[in-house]
Amino acid sequence: MTAGQPAVADLTAAVRAARDGNQEAFRLLYREVQPGLLRYLRGLVGNNAQDAEDIASETWLQIARDIRSFRDEGAGFRGWAARIARNRALDHVRRNQRRPAAVLPVALLDELPDTQDTAQAAIDLAATDAAIALIATLPRDQAEAVLLRVVVGLDAEAAARVMGKRAGAVRTAAWRGLRRLATQLTPPVTGSPGPGVTHSGPAAPRRSR
Repeated sequence: MTAGQPAVADLTAAVRAARDGNQEAFRLLYREVQPGLLRYLRGLVGNNAQDAEDIASETWLQIARDIRSFRDEGAGFRGWAARIARNRALDHVRRNQRRPAAVLPVALLDELPDTQDTAQAAIDLAATDAAIALIATLPRDQAEAVLLRVVVGLDAEAAARVMGKRAGAVRTAAWRGLRRLATQLTPPVTGSPGPGVTHSGPAAPRRSR
């Protein structure tokens, strides 16, 4: 786990039991994965709670149907669930092209700077509806990278498999998105003099000639 990424529970044992038909294990998977998955979907479909819940329900129905055939390809169960949810969300977006969060432009990605300070400033806010709505205003790649890394809890490699991108591009998109969020959440400094203005006390009186 890297800095700036939330701790997540190891679901290996629960996945194995659920694949064997253990309903309690499946309920455990649902309790662990559903909150982050639902916030991820809200970010994808414009923070519409009802739409996100409907897509999440469809996602879990597919998971329940297909879990016996699940094979971990490096993204883990969370990544698999996120990929199913993403496909269903994209189908939903195509049916509702008027949704603004679904058609945000793709961001141009730069090399990832080696810093975590700006990312950490926005991590804790990802659990709130207001933060999800704010994340959804980011360029699409940045928003989805932030949601997968911070909200769902995937590492860069797993998130890259979900998004169909390289891990480095996902790291860059997540960092840039979190940096932008941190900038938006930082209150402006007020009361400072404008550019080029200095303050050194009252002006000295002119001498009379």
